[in-house]
Amino acid sequence: MSMTVLDKIAEKKFSSKGQKALAAFFMEHTAEAVFMTAAKIGSTVGVSESTVVRFAMGLDYAGFPEFHNDLKAYVQEHLSEYGEAKDEIFCESQLVKDVLNADETSIHATMELLEKNSFDAAVKAIIEAKHIYIIGLRNSEPLARFLAFYLQLIRPDVYLLGSTNTTEVFEQMIRINEEDVAIGISFPGYSMRTLKALEFANDRKAKVIAITDNEHSPLKMYSSCNLYAPCAKIGILDSMVAPLSLMNALILAISREMPDAIFEHLKTLEEVWNNYQVYQNDEINEGMEYPEE
Repeated sequence: MSMTVLDKIAEKKFSSKGQKALAAFFMEHTAEAVFMTAAKIGSTVGVSESTVVRFAMGLDYAGFPEFHNDLKAYVQEHLSEYGEAKDEIFCESQLVKDVLNADETSIHATMELLEKNSFDAAVKAIIEAKHIYIIGLRNSEPLARFLAFYLQLIRPDVYLLGSTNTTEVFEQMIRINEEDVAIGISFPGYSMRTLKALEFANDRKAKVIAITDNEHSPLKMYSSCNLYAPCAKIGILDSMVAPLSLMNALILAISREMPDAIFEHLKTLEEVWNNYQVYQNDEINEGMEYPEE
């Protein structure tokens, strides 16, 4: 299968700060970029128009127009896929079956791709790490929040990284070192900010765990432990059922290794919830008389 323009950008190792910023822009604002000139893109990213041209030529295009045409073709191809999904909404029962079948296929594929040694290594690394940094952006953000929420119930020093730019991500993980673990979650099209965060963690000798779709994912360049879970493409959706199921297994495996810590943490949380009325309980019914049957 031939490489798309985004594949070329993801695989290219750019040297200058300006080209790296352009790569992030094209990966994350693909649809907007097709309506912009080289000068406008340069102004938006904060580089010169000539830098944009050199960026295109660095990807083996004759110039910016050829690169821009390839970018338009990519967007048009994916928009046509979305358009084809319109007919499905008029057949709801079949649509439900198609969605469930696609998710089931993804879960089966995840089971086939699961490597016990990698899974066990991830569990061990998360338990032993001094700090855990989790990053997942764009369509992976809900997965990152889910994983962070449950890991924070299991152990301390779990940080969810979130930002609108790469610089802020670096600021949040500036103290990461060889005693820590970075967990990166990303699926096609892969977030450049997530990739850069994992590159930074790898450079700082931290243990890097990647949760992604397959062995060809660019996250693999920086990770020493890889967990694969394909996300099903269903109409306009990237279904994350399989990655979520994999995370469920990961969370449960970790919790079974740390039962005492979890018990104490949940006991403390329950006391806080009761003392500060975080959740409804029977206190609202105290003094209320119920009729006898």
